[in-house]
Amino acid sequence: MLRFTRMLAVNAAAIALALSATPLLAANTIHVTATGEGGGSMALKLDQTSVAAGPATFVVHNDAMSEEHEVILVKLQSSDQKIPLVASKHRVDEKDLESLGEVEDLKPGADGKLDTDLAAGTYLLFCNLKGHYEAGMAAKLTVTP
Repeated sequence: MLRFTRMLAVNAAAIALALSATPLLAANTIHVTATGEGGGSMALKLDQTSVAAGPATFVVHNDAMSEEHEVILVKLQSSDQKIPLVASKHRVDEKDLESLGEVEDLKPGADGKLDTDLAAGTYLLFCNLKGHYEAGMAAKLTVTP
């Protein structure tokens, strides 16, 4: 009986240790790939387009060979919100958008990270270097309650 009790105690300790090492509210990790070269089409690709509300980490990789990129995160007022563009500058007008952070100055092949807390709603990730948004560097993310 004593041997059985010791075995239960060891197993209980192992389970307790495993549970304490596992965060109860693990952050969502969204992998973002920035692609495209100047003069051609560009894109932001998300490995998932919907996540649950809560802590989130955006892991961004610039897959371009020669083009620098950035990723800006904004929460949209609605899923069909019109994005303000300054056509003469070929850039999004950020003054009317509330940035939740960005990964900037990503050299070709570089990686970056953005940690944030997401509430339910629709978010836009985009590159605002000259002409990049117009060339397709934007992606939406839906955050569910």
